[in-house]
Amino acid sequence: MAQPKNVIVIGGGIGGLAAAAALHLGGHRVTVLERARSLEPVGAAISLAPNALRALDVLGIGDLIRDLAAWQGDGGLRTPRGRWLSRTSATAAAERFGGPLVLLHRATLVDRLAALLPPGTVRTDAASTLLDPGDARCPARVRTPDGELEADLVVAADGVRSAVRGALFPGHPGAVYSGFTTWRVVIPVPGVEFASHETWGRGRIWGTHPLKDGRVYAYAAAVTPAGQHAPDDERAELLRRYGDWHDPIPAVLAAARPEDVLRHDVHHLADPLPAFHHGRVALLGDAAHAMPPTLGQGGNQAVEDAVVLAHHADDLAAYTAARLPRTTGIARQAVRISRLNMTRNRALMAARDTALTALSQVGPALFLRGFDGIADWRPPQPPYAAVVSDTGKR
Repeated sequence: MAQPKNVIVIGGGIGGLAAAAALHLGGHRVTVLERARSLEPVGAAISLAPNALRALDVLGIGDLIRDLAAWQGDGGLRTPRGRWLSRTSATAAAERFGGPLVLLHRATLVDRLAALLPPGTVRTDAASTLLDPGDARCPARVRTPDGELEADLVVAADGVRSAVRGALFPGHPGAVYSGFTTWRVVIPVPGVEFASHETWGRGRIWGTHPLKDGRVYAYAAAVTPAGQHAPDDERAELLRRYGDWHDPIPAVLAAARPEDVLRHDVHHLADPLPAFHHGRVALLGDAAHAMPPTLGQGGNQAVEDAVVLAHHADDLAAYTAARLPRTTGIARQAVRISRLNMTRNRALMAARDTALTALSQVGPALFLRGFDGIADWRPPQPPYAAVVSDTGKR
């Protein structure tokens, strides 16, 4: 077994906590530095596909999270008037990819990941700065409110505006505006029954999905200039944009309060990084490959990063080789889909909707085909790693 490392994780979000848990389970000494005063995440819900659930199996909590699956029966894509463009089902998704899709509140996943760490591992209200990435002879150095720390490995999980990424690759242009903003709510909507769906309009989308605890997760996105805010409140803005769309959207908006609605502009890395590591520092999640949420893979890829990084903790070049091509391809696919589902061109919309309807009648829905090569991923370590037997066969 390799020598235990002294590891510092900068960022206590889903990717940072997953990396901390994976490295801790690998026998390393881990400290998580989170600048916020608590681990309560900003955001609403997260969708975990089978690829991320297999990564969570490595951490021992995959089945715990699978038990939170709430999507049953049909779902798919709709028009604002309610016509189904493409339909699929939870059963079809599970059969195609070997497991369910699970939608849960981000706070639930954060709590489960944090519970895997020894007491005292996570330090909140601990803004930190990378002072030196280190090299083969010298440790990395990180400045914290309590003084400087040295580490054999620093994991930068500090998000789309990563300061560590900027320090490691100062010539990289960084994140760019994706062209649209998002709204999200998680609320109870008593007495409303609906099929899980995403609805594509002109430069706008809406999604409504049930959670296991009985609440509803709804999200919206619209093409708009960066930095905009509603003149009154964001619930009123949603009513103006989506209030005349099909059921259950009006019921969700009626149940929401202004303070329930979160709004954030979307940014992504249009230019891939040259590497996900430098010196003794590894980048992870949005810090490494921020992407639009149109595939729902941002958090999933961060969890994949975490277990692969733990597997290659002694060889960061191998970590880059394993993760950079895969995440670059998925990020580019997410950008392509965002251009398709957020288009404002009426001719392109009509052609898109016609093609979706036709394709759904002859094979698996676009929703499922879009996950081919993504949701079937398996971690490099047990329980899904390929093992060479005594006979040399896998």
